[in-house]
Amino acid sequence: MTWTDKLNGTRDQLRNLNKCIPDTTRAFGGLGKTVKEGGVLDFKTKEYVALGIAVATRCEACITLHVETLIKAGATRDEIGDVLAMTIQMGGGPAMMYAAKALECYDELTAT
Repeated sequence: MTWTDKLNGTRDQLRNLNKCIPDTTRAFGGLGKTVKEGGVLDFKTKEYVALGIAVATRCEACITLHVETLIKAGATRDEIGDVLAMTIQMGGGPAMMYAAKALECYDELTAT
């Protein structure tokens, strides 16, 4: 399965969840909007943090969504690599395996 397929599948799953529990998903979306728009860090920096957490917690669906968002925000491969290096330093071997997945996702999504 390609990363594009995983991204599309994640979106389908979230749409399905939104239909089942719309109040909860709307509230979660509001939290995300508040966090991303407020504070002193810029949006892209916050997405780098989110990607690091996604890799460290081994959430492939989260990796696809945050990599896509970072690409749209203008993140470079070198910047992604820096985030992944920090994540590996903090998360060890398992983070390294998912960092490789995140870089592969970035490479695939920027190849088109």
